[in-house]
Amino acid sequence: MPITPRLTDPNAAAHERLYRSLRQQVMHGEVPPGQPMTLRGLAKEYGVSMTPAREAIRRLVAEGALTISSSGRVSTPELTPERIEELAAIRALLEPEMAARALPRAHFALIDRLAAINALNADAVQRQDAVAYVRTNLEFHRTLYLRAQAPAMLAICETVWLQLGPTMRALYSRLRRKEPPQHHRLILAALKAGDEPGLRLAVRTDVTQGLRHLAG
Repeated sequence: MPITPRLTDPNAAAHERLYRSLRQQVMHGEVPPGQPMTLRGLAKEYGVSMTPAREAIRRLVAEGALTISSSGRVSTPELTPERIEELAAIRALLEPEMAARALPRAHFALIDRLAAINALNADAVQRQDAVAYVRTNLEFHRTLYLRAQAPAMLAICETVWLQLGPTMRALYSRLRRKEPPQHHRLILAALKAGDEPGLRLAVRTDVTQGLRHLAG
């Protein structure tokens, strides 16, 4: 009977810590588009050797969170309008379906939790805090989609969010919003009413409207 290895290798533990931290930073827009990264710089910043830094970058490149040029330069992606349009189309297809699957399990405690997250999102808008805005926006959607009990779909969503993180920050900076997005309120209203068509429409509009501005 095979024995599952335990995570005792210090390099493996360091790699996982660096990977998760950097992945979260990219997804939440803490790193701007086109930001260069080096193995040496990451290893120094996180106090690890080159090996875990190299492995973390390899995984993030595979997920689309980072890009690597023919010369070996590693950076966060600078998305073309065509690429933004493609990712927006994926969100428009996938996320309304996840919301609809979550609807039968949208109990009052979940709706209250979503409303609390949306209040934090509104506060980030008032403070013009781009990173907090992106983070709470994704938390709102992820909290809802967890109720869909569709882990494969959620994994695809997170991969798209990861690729869009730096771009979402750039979009927020360009739009300079003063008011929180109204579509979250429409999502909450549809959840309370059990309105699946209204929920699908609100989610689709919410996840594509801003990106269309950026791609246009």
